[in-house]
Amino acid sequence: MKNNLLNILELIKLGEKLKSEMRHSWLSNGRQESVAEHTWRVSLMAMLIEPYLTQKVNSAKLLKMIIIHDLVEAEAGDIPAFDTMNDRLAKEQKAINERKSIERMRDMLGNVLGEELYNLWFEFEEKETYEAKVANALDKLEAQIQHNEADISTWIEIEHGMSFMMDKHVEFDGTLQVLKNIIENEADMKLKEAGIDTKKLKV
Repeated sequence: MKNNLLNILELIKLGEKLKSEMRHSWLSNGRQESVAEHTWRVSLMAMLIEPYLTQKVNSAKLLKMIIIHDLVEAEAGDIPAFDTMNDRLAKEQKAINERKSIERMRDMLGNVLGEELYNLWFEFEEKETYEAKVANALDKLEAQIQHNEADISTWIEIEHGMSFMMDKHVEFDGTLQVLKNIIENEADMKLKEAGIDTKKLKV
């Protein structure tokens, strides 16, 4: 028992790094966002949206998946989507680094809990189960919400178009489609207010 708790504590201490691992997102007060803050709000979204989803979801599994998903970034770091979107080698290297990280975490716990952590992380990555699809959708939607809340000056040009690329992440659930449309409309208004022609971005 004591050894198991020592291993758990080691992983908890590793998780502390997510409080200082910065994402390419900024808060409404001008401060950069940490991975831990992103993960917390994705979890909040899951709790609040659950009653409105079109299918029954295993909420405990969904929350575990969300919490575990970004844990690998304590070692592998946070790599923005736009850095790997058109770079196959960078995408492959990111996958390798994250896989090594989750394997180390599994081995760190070295028991059934370690295997559960490992399996949930891969389930999220494969995006085949309903819980994994919901977790992935909320992950993407929260990122856009945060962009919408930040000053437009913190956006880089590629993110203008990315604001209208979330359809594929929500197409499986009507509720998430509606939520995506609301978030997308907010992005559309923000960009237009900044003098950006959004018609060209929606092609």
